[in-house]
Amino acid sequence: RCKNLSVSFWNSYWMLPSDVCGMNCFWEAAFRYDYMKTHPSEKMHLAVVACGERLEETVTMLRSAIIFSIRPLQFHIFAEDQLHDSFKNILDDFPYEGKVNYTLYPITFPNESAAEWKKLFKPCASQRLFLPLILKNVDSLLYVDTDILFLRPVDDIWSFLGKFNSTQIAAMAPEHEEPRIGWYNRFARHPYYGVTGINSGVMLMNMTRIRRKYFKNDMTPVRLQWGEILMPLLKKYKLNITWGDQDLLNIMFFHNPESLYVFPCQWNYRPDHCIYGSNCKEAEEEGIFILHGNRGVYHDDKQPTFRAVYEAIKNYSFGDDLFHSLLQPLELELQKTMHTYCGKVYKVFVKQLTKSIRDLYARRSK
Repeated sequence: RCKNLSVSFWNSYWMLPSDVCGMNCFWEAAFRYDYMKTHPSEKMHLAVVACGERLEETVTMLRSAIIFSIRPLQFHIFAEDQLHDSFKNILDDFPYEGKVNYTLYPITFPNESAAEWKKLFKPCASQRLFLPLILKNVDSLLYVDTDILFLRPVDDIWSFLGKFNSTQIAAMAPEHEEPRIGWYNRFARHPYYGVTGINSGVMLMNMTRIRRKYFKNDMTPVRLQWGEILMPLLKKYKLNITWGDQDLLNIMFFHNPESLYVFPCQWNYRPDHCIYGSNCKEAEEEGIFILHGNRGVYHDDKQPTFRAVYEAIKNYSFGDDLFHSLLQPLELELQKTMHTYCGKVYKVFVKQLTKSIRDLYARRSK
């Protein structure tokens, strides 16, 4: 991935600034490929929950995962029954090249409390809490919201599993980098993780560890397992939580902080990272790795920078040249957004994307 590892290839495209890669880049690439070498046939499991009008958004997310990923992908798609045929018709036409499989699941909650879970925050959102209990044969899983776009191979975030210490069971990014605009530290009426809380839109899980762990809590001196703790938490805090299942996860990891691996903000880059001024330093240095278009920004004109990336990936045709059919048109659109705060830092939206495309063509050339 570093330019000095493949100089002849880079000479055929425009060069990156000399400070993009260095020893950090070298060691990061070395770790990633070492992990892949020791886990060569490991299938990466990606889960998403889609309800209502989220079909197109979910498909676009899946497209972004397929474009750059290296190892086989297994999609676990939890969707309302009326969406299943549409998903099947679209996904069966994707040119997977043998590296992608998918399974469709209905939306299911525990029978005795299904009504309560369904109405928590947004329709179906709390389904993610039950994935360790439903996907019993899946060891590890990356859950993402439908409004996620991968600008880097899924392999790279998957490799964080190899960085977990013996107590860590999941990885998420902070909700905010800047406490002055943080929601949890200013408004939350319940415990939350760390200084500004965590965002659950991108959640990497070692589900075997999750199923085995007994969690400390503020309801009983007895530690409870995942399946035992969810309903008591909801009953205790349902009048105090605003963001539904994300709040419950914050409460759980507040009491069990040793169980969470926190990854940097460029792995879950949201409008809050730029609409008040740029506050994700890692993205400024390395680019955005995973874009999270919450607040519906892919579908309105409030944040045209986010929408431009979404439209570019949605409209890209598999097999077309990524430089000319995706990257170059996207850069032109992003330059039109410089009147906005996010547009002023539009280069962070294409820095990693450029490297991911070069990396992809380098692998193909070999």
